[in-house]
Amino acid sequence: MPARARRAARGRERPRHRAGARARRAGGGRPGGARLTPARPGRDLRRLFFAVDPPAPARDDLAAALEPLRSVPGAPRWTDPSRWHLTLLFLGAVPADTVAALVERAGPAVAQAPPMVLRLGGGGRFGSVRRPQVAWAGLGGDVAPLTALAARLAAVARSLRLEVEDRPFRAHLTLGRWRPGQPADGTVTDELADYRGPDWPVTEVRLIESHLGPTPTYDTLATWPLVT
Repeated sequence: MPARARRAARGRERPRHRAGARARRAGGGRPGGARLTPARPGRDLRRLFFAVDPPAPARDDLAAALEPLRSVPGAPRWTDPSRWHLTLLFLGAVPADTVAALVERAGPAVAQAPPMVLRLGGGGRFGSVRRPQVAWAGLGGDVAPLTALAARLAAVARSLRLEVEDRPFRAHLTLGRWRPGQPADGTVTDELADYRGPDWPVTEVRLIESHLGPTPTYDTLATWPLVT
């Protein structure tokens, strides 16, 4: 083959070689390479929270009080009562290999809690009247020891270098959320001002994993009983 023809042939082959090199770098050196794609950030992180849950009679009583408010103009998107949790500490990104240590260290923190009796009562919102964000029910009864328990659990999380929100614990039960851009009336929860639910003992603390989706689901990872 003449020298000029050989140079032209080599020139035509180089683009294919460079493209193949880029594919190998992106795919880990194998044709197709998708199976060797590096793991996405956050894949081994778990959404966890500590909670105590109102028993069925307390949930049913509050659900009945909310019934007249469910379809009023400007109401939030209400959460199904079966998914109501009284969150003590939310941990949005816990490495999977830290969960066992979290469970182990949380036990002594929960064991210090005295017997507690709570009741749901009142209502309010986070956000302004014109731009409300979260609708909630308040809490009465032994709130001080519950707050102390939440603080101990936060200390446990910090000891494991987990990120904890730097704000005081405020006991409340989230009832719903207003959607951005939709009509919103922040006074809706004012109708709960005189609500007082039945008393109920706190029987256990749970560590729960939440799974996001159109309908969030929850798995209990650990449970600690409380003296009642």
